[in-house]
Amino acid sequence: MAQKQQFKSFTDMIEGSQTPILVDFYASWCGPCRLMANVLEQVKPQVGDAVSFIKVDTEKYPNIAARWGIQALPTLILFKDGQPIDRIEGLLQPRALLERLQAQVNLPVA
Repeated sequence: MAQKQQFKSFTDMIEGSQTPILVDFYASWCGPCRLMANVLEQVKPQVGDAVSFIKVDTEKYPNIAARWGIQALPTLILFKDGQPIDRIEGLLQPRALLERLQAQVNLPVA
C-alpha cells in the first residue's frame, strides 16, 4: 500500500506533492490505529493514484506529530497544495473515509 521514500523533511514531502496526501499518524501499540490501517487498505484501491497515503509513526517522529498537534490516535490529515484541508481523529469506516476524500479532492463518486 505505502511506498517507503526518503525526503529531506516532512514539509518538503507535503509541499512538493503534485497529488493530495493523506497522512496517517499512528503508533504501533495503538489498537484503533491497526484497524485504521485496514480501512486505508480497503479505500486505497478505490482512490487509486488520486491521493497518496503516507504513514507517520508518532513514536519515531514526535516532532512531526507535535508540529501538527497530534493528540489522539489515529489522526488523519489530508494535505492539498502543501496545506491541511481536512483532519480526522479516531476510527472511520471505509465508506465514511471515502466520502470525506471525495468531498475534499473531487474524486469521482463510485
